[in-house]
Amino acid sequence: MACISEQLGKCHCNRDPVNSILFQMLNKGIHADTTSPNEYRNHICSLVRECPCEDNRRVSLKNPEVTCKKASEVLLKTVAFIRNVPSFYQLPQEDQILLVQNCWAPLFALGLAQERVDFELQEHSVPSLLKKILLNQYVNVSDISLRSDRGVPSIEVQRIQRFLYKLWNLDISTKEYAYLKGMLLFNPDISGMTFPHYVHTLQLEAQHTLLEFTSMIHSQSLSRFNNMLQAVDTVKEVNPSVITKLFFSPISGEINVEELLLETLFMK
Repeated sequence: MACISEQLGKCHCNRDPVNSILFQMLNKGIHADTTSPNEYRNHICSLVRECPCEDNRRVSLKNPEVTCKKASEVLLKTVAFIRNVPSFYQLPQEDQILLVQNCWAPLFALGLAQERVDFELQEHSVPSLLKKILLNQYVNVSDISLRSDRGVPSIEVQRIQRFLYKLWNLDISTKEYAYLKGMLLFNPDISGMTFPHYVHTLQLEAQHTLLEFTSMIHSQSLSRFNNMLQAVDTVKEVNPSVITKLFFSPISGEINVEELLLETLFMK
């Protein structure tokens, strides 16, 4: 069910509290001697930002034991894929490290799609301002601190889910996944690389091979190819910290997935 702010098409934080009958009724006698309505509203919004809008929702895995185990398996397969690309190890190690640092999260998301890892979410409740006002309790920072470390932004998880559903609808084959991973791994746009032109060549090679394979198998190959490219562009925006907190922190606690990958890939 859509939240009230969505139904009105406007966040309640932006409404004028002076013109709100509910605000006037509830605000009578509550800090009236020290706080004006506008100051009170600004104080609440700065502390909580807790209108029920989509941007402020936080979620976590409903079944972390099951999903995190699958996620760990996907991460291992991601490492195996990188290890089995000979041209990756032909690059200087500095370039290899930069590629892993910048591509591991989208590669992992692509692995989730390939392994068809679906997951359920649970939403974390937000402290109710209305309840506190009715109980004549003042809202402060400590009321919100419990929420700050719980879950990840729902809008970030939705980006991952849209990517997964798009690829599942396309019914991507194993070879197509391999070429897409090659396109993600060899990203020439990373600053500080020693051989960006060579990396660009490898990316174009993966892209060209994908187009050839798609043209050979599917009648509407160009449309399919473009849809896959759009999906890849979307997954590049995935936040690595969201991946870590959602899929690994529930069972591993504080963990740096990037460092773990680098140690695994480059240990002697």
